[in-house]
Amino acid sequence: MLERKKAMSGAPWETIFGYCRALRVGNMVEVSGTTAMKDGEVVGAGDAYRQTKRILQIIEEALEEVGASMQDVTRTRIYVTDIKLWEQIAKAHKEAFGEIMPVASMVEVSALMDPRLLVEIEAQAYCDSQPAVR
Repeated sequence: MLERKKAMSGAPWETIFGYCRALRVGNMVEVSGTTAMKDGEVVGAGDAYRQTKRILQIIEEALEEVGASMQDVTRTRIYVTDIKLWEQIAKAHKEAFGEIMPVASMVEVSALMDPRLLVEIEAQAYCDSQPAVR
């Protein structure tokens, strides 16, 4: 059986729902839907660009915790409460991924867990090597 390596971000919903922020099994990494939270508070309420920047920072930290990086990301799924904000979200996404250019989807949803949240992002990654033992 392959080792399961987990990363937790401390978001309140992780313990309520019973999930982890990121899970690495072998060379595959899955990152849960991530929103713009810090210390239990929404970051960038009303600002899709700022929320996306915070989300991608959380994703990067979770990837690093399981021995991966943004360079390893192969797919993102982006959920937005207002598709008209796509340019702000796309700008932050491109800044984070540059030439990595993972495949991506963006869909509009009716709501997220907190009405101040505008964006939620999931990520998948594939790593060439096994994580370092800590």
